[in-house]
Amino acid sequence: MREKIKRLAIVMNVLLLIALFFAHNERWLGRLDNMLYDYNMKQAAGAPPKDIVVVAIDNDSLAELGRFPWDRAVYAPFLDMLNQPGSEPKAIGFDVTFNEETNADSDQAFADALAAYDNVILPVIGNTEGDVFGETVARPDSLLKAYRIDGPLPQFAEHVKLANINRVASPDGVIRQTWLKIEDEDGKVYPSLAYMAADMAGADLSAYDKMTDPGKIFEKNNAVAKNTITIDYQLNTEDVTTVSFSSVLNGDIDPSVFKDSVVLIGFTAVGLSDDSGQDSGTTPIEKKMQLVYVHANIVNQLLSGSSVGYAPAWTIWLGGLALFLLFILLPWRLKNVYSILLYLAAVFGLVYGQMLAYDAYKIQIGVADAILAVTLAYLTNVSLKSYLESAQKHFVTRQFGRYISPDLVKQIVSQDIDIKLGGDSKTITVLFLDIRGFTPLSEKLSPPELVDTLNTMFNMITETTLANRGTIDKFIGDAAMILFNAPLDVEDHERLAVKTAYEIQQGMNEIRHTIREKYGCEVNVGIGIHTGTVVVGNIGSYLRVDYTAIGDNVNIAARIESQTKPGQIMVSDAVYAKTSAHFRFDEGEDRMFKGKSLPIRVYELLGVAGEPNSAAEAPKAGQTAI
Repeated sequence: MREKIKRLAIVMNVLLLIALFFAHNERWLGRLDNMLYDYNMKQAAGAPPKDIVVVAIDNDSLAELGRFPWDRAVYAPFLDMLNQPGSEPKAIGFDVTFNEETNADSDQAFADALAAYDNVILPVIGNTEGDVFGETVARPDSLLKAYRIDGPLPQFAEHVKLANINRVASPDGVIRQTWLKIEDEDGKVYPSLAYMAADMAGADLSAYDKMTDPGKIFEKNNAVAKNTITIDYQLNTEDVTTVSFSSVLNGDIDPSVFKDSVVLIGFTAVGLSDDSGQDSGTTPIEKKMQLVYVHANIVNQLLSGSSVGYAPAWTIWLGGLALFLLFILLPWRLKNVYSILLYLAAVFGLVYGQMLAYDAYKIQIGVADAILAVTLAYLTNVSLKSYLESAQKHFVTRQFGRYISPDLVKQIVSQDIDIKLGGDSKTITVLFLDIRGFTPLSEKLSPPELVDTLNTMFNMITETTLANRGTIDKFIGDAAMILFNAPLDVEDHERLAVKTAYEIQQGMNEIRHTIREKYGCEVNVGIGIHTGTVVVGNIGSYLRVDYTAIGDNVNIAARIESQTKPGQIMVSDAVYAKTSAHFRFDEGEDRMFKGKSLPIRVYELLGVAGEPNSAAEAPKAGQTAI
């Protein structure tokens, strides 16, 4: 059984390793890694920036200026207010598209205002999906290719800086990354709105120009191209200084608010969106964040020079493999209570460890696959071990239960008691019995009838013995050797031995009557019982061992039995001293036994104490009980 389970364990663990490889390659648990990443990001504290201001196209502005889109002539005085003396922001980035013509005079007024200032950024949107398959193709060694660029009207574009506002959504719809640059089919590069604004604000962006985010390890088929970074969200919506568009237009805002800052204009009004129809999105720190605040977070990251790193894929593979192998071994080496504690500690350590790594170094470690590896390895091997233990216990119960009391078997199995190999000195009670009249009976019966009759008697003897917590040591032809107080301690074993002998004699009454009626033969049982110190244990050769008892006291029990008459139960003085309060005996007599220099006093069992002689008394020697 053990070898079979061992082979099964090897096969299953190899299959698990293959399954884990595919799970990692297909990013089946990418969602769990993303959840841990989002939690880490949400816990990261960031100081509110002093150099980023959001001008919100909010409900108050709509109430004052009317339904959006507004007449573009309104943007000319708005730009004048932002660029008045004492204000002069370093960059003014619109997260609002101006791709279609409206009123010609209004468009011209806006174009004239744009021509007056050199700090305005207008957005473009790059169509990155191919016409054939509708897929975005991203390669880590090149910028993301845009098949078409939708930009502002030429009369606007010639006076401003252009930047893309494409967003990168993960397969679960969360905005975690951004493309800092994209290029069109002619090779013209369009930086992101945040990149352009940070550049105009004087940020050193050289490190980001060389960066390609390895965050693709967390998601299958994520569009990671050159200059892709993970957004380091440090600002909730309320962390960013926000003013109303109408308040700026009316001159209600202190110009110093905008001094040397990056100003971003975007939608915050409920239900209002830009031309793309997407004014908000899910981020790691907010379920619904207006996209202008996503740009604000990217600007803040570029200005501060922060970045989110990822543990190398090979370290995740190596760590996961080491834990997988460890939790193949641990369930087999440790008790289940200890192995499950180590399993829980390992899972907790992985989760908490990646949190510490992010908090201290902004390094995200993908632990989902390692947790899966640990879990599958542990559950598989602890299940196989439990199955093996269950099978072994069932085998012990089934096999050993034929020889000793079921209660003792349960005690051995439940308490994991070790029956020592070799011999132990122990005081036990030994019962020998012999079926008298068996030889004449065997001459009259056919072999099948003889075996059936013998089994009937031995079944009764076995059931009686086990009911009294005795151990069947062996059957020897038509005789039996029974032990009490071995292999496990049994309290009051002398009394139980005598009780067993008495009940066997009572049980023989019906069997004896059946045999006499059927075959005309008389059978009976002679029983001898003695208590003393013997050697018990697994005794024999390396090819064959038996659990048995040996010693002089075993021989005495056998000698006592040999001098009994049919139907007689004889006990030694050692047994008598322990059981006389429970049973009735005769006055006893001294007898000499082979191999002994001094006589041993023996007593005949007459019945159970307190019962009338006629009901309780066992058949006397030489008498027949009907």
